[in-house]
Amino acid sequence: MKKEYPFFIKAPLILLGLVIFVFILSILRDVMVPLAFAALIAILLNPLCVRLEQKMNKIVAIIISMLIAILALAGLAYFLSSQIAHFFDNVDAMKQKFAEMLVNIQKWLEQTFGIAVQKQVQMVKEAANGSKAVIGETLSGALGVLSVIFLIPVYTFLIMLYKTLILNFLYEVFSEENQQKVGEILTETKAAIQSYIVGLLIETGIVAVMNSCALLILGVQNAILIGVIGAILNLLPYIGGIIAIALPVLMATLTTDGFTTQLLIIASYALIQFIDNNILVPRIVSSKVQINALISIVVVLLGAALWGVPGMFLSIPFIAVLKIIFDRIEGLKPWGKLLGDNIPTEHMGQLKRLRRRNPKPSASVVK
Repeated sequence: MKKEYPFFIKAPLILLGLVIFVFILSILRDVMVPLAFAALIAILLNPLCVRLEQKMNKIVAIIISMLIAILALAGLAYFLSSQIAHFFDNVDAMKQKFAEMLVNIQKWLEQTFGIAVQKQVQMVKEAANGSKAVIGETLSGALGVLSVIFLIPVYTFLIMLYKTLILNFLYEVFSEENQQKVGEILTETKAAIQSYIVGLLIETGIVAVMNSCALLILGVQNAILIGVIGAILNLLPYIGGIIAIALPVLMATLTTDGFTTQLLIIASYALIQFIDNNILVPRIVSSKVQINALISIVVVLLGAALWGVPGMFLSIPFIAVLKIIFDRIEGLKPWGKLLGDNIPTEHMGQLKRLRRRNPKPSASVVK
């Protein structure tokens, strides 16, 4: 018979294993981040590569698939760079307006909270030095940013080339009785990630158009650039949406007088978020895995703490894969339900049924 260990033994061992696993992920950040992005890109390009393999050599099909992806990214980078060039046309006027705002804020803080201007400047310098340290830590590493840029295409090519080898390993490492479950997990994971990424790309494009049109109508400078950046930030659940609204509000504050434009921006973005959350996401982002809001926020913050900005973008696909695995393993199904967004309604019904079946006993029965 299989020996069952008590909870007070299993719980510390599981926590210790999680701590060791997270520590290893943190230490191997420079290797794992590009590898994780490469795996997502490989899964996304796999359908195109499979179609091309029917007409040509596998290596040629992989190269063509990657070239198409690189050209798409290069086109997006060129578009953003052209918009960034227009951003610096009025930078002097924005600097002057920002300096005036800063003086007004400093006076208000001094009058309201009694914080001297020199103390405020010192606090800002300390915060800036701290942010420089964080940025330096993010950009530094044994591999560096340039090596990551080269590593992702190399990893992607090799993952697609050795796809069959990797899949066979995953099948053979488990016993025959579990191979069917492994196949189901791999198939569902691939479908979920593909639908998730493709849906997000389409949703991001639509949100970018709506953001840009709204800002152009309101007369906000650099509307297209800010709209596209806001759509990209929208990929981060809840947190990105707040930052996306703050950018055009800040731009309007620096370039216009009064607060009418800022209020209209907030109203427009609120409407866009409503359309996105209630129409675009349910219909376009057709992922088979739905993660609830609480887990999404916690996982994004944990990803940021572990791997910085890349971890924020990788956290949702990672937790989606975990949910697929949890749903397929009997002992982990409660964890899969915890990650999902299906709120059960049976519990209260069961309590009501129990109360009906077992009414409050009379005094004579208690005696």
